[in-house]
Amino acid sequence: MSDIQQAPKSIEQPANGKNSIPLLDFSLFSQSFESQEDFLAQLRFAAREIGFFYLKNHGVDEQLLRDVQQISRQFFALPDEEKLKVGMINSPHFRGYNRAASELTRGQPDWREQFDLGAERPTIAFDKHTPAWARLQGPNQWPEALPELRPLLLEWQRQMTAMSLRLLRAFALALSLPEKTFDPLYGDKPNEHIKLIRYPGRSDAQSNQGVGAHKDSGFLSFLLQDQQRGLQVEVEEGQWVDALPIENTLVVNIGELLELATNGYLRATVHRVESPPAGKERLSLAFFLGAQLNAVVPLYPLPAHLTNEARGPASDPNNPLFRDVGFNYLKGRLRSHPDVAQRFYQDVLTTSA
Repeated sequence: MSDIQQAPKSIEQPANGKNSIPLLDFSLFSQSFESQEDFLAQLRFAAREIGFFYLKNHGVDEQLLRDVQQISRQFFALPDEEKLKVGMINSPHFRGYNRAASELTRGQPDWREQFDLGAERPTIAFDKHTPAWARLQGPNQWPEALPELRPLLLEWQRQMTAMSLRLLRAFALALSLPEKTFDPLYGDKPNEHIKLIRYPGRSDAQSNQGVGAHKDSGFLSFLLQDQQRGLQVEVEEGQWVDALPIENTLVVNIGELLELATNGYLRATVHRVESPPAGKERLSLAFFLGAQLNAVVPLYPLPAHLTNEARGPASDPNNPLFRDVGFNYLKGRLRSHPDVAQRFYQDVLTTSA
């Protein structure tokens, strides 16, 4: 990667130590033409040079965010037998609960327990001609012991989807594309994915891999952090910085599909999470916006001055990225959750062997 270019003068740097991850104010996008242009310049810089930024004044209800954090803590505090009733191993759609060390990143276990949710839609009927990724659509599993979880998370999903689609329109304008350029990829069935994550404290003898180093595969990712540090971003090769928690913000990062769609003009950045020390824990709530499962991501024609600065996508040769959204998403799920893959996707594993 080339040296990081100079940030716009108006871009805000968080006052939380030496941290090169910028802080953007989404309210500027709704103000005067000059304010909107300033925001778009900041967005273009952050997404191209860093691939990560904090977003404040995002429009998602702050009380809802607090309530979602609280209900998530209540979920993880349930007895194991209650959480295992909604275990992901029961779901061909990769929805549900996993104990710590159940999910793999680059073949190594992540020391986190988590609860995965997707868009609440009916299962698609399939036969031998139906693409395997169609099995990803289906209902979520919900814990009977905590009925309040469902309405809160579905409302959070609704607000996050609306906000993130609006942010994608800002991305289009920042790239000198028509504002609704990305809309057809999402239609009425965007691939929404929520992950509630608890990182338990680790002993000195345990691995510090909360989540191993990786890039996100979709379009945009959003993270609501608590006050425990842990997220780290590789801003340059071998140079990691802490994305320290900042109150009333979401951490946003670019996914590989958006990097692919812009021929590498925008940057999907490697990141990881370190487990907290013994006696502490970390709660983070992730929202991933992906395109419709049946979508194919095109290469968008950027204007010449941006095209000339595109680096080309930097796909992992051991985990190549495909423009077919459903196939790409399924591939990632099969790699991360081999137990679910063995139970529900034997035919796919046999075909791809």
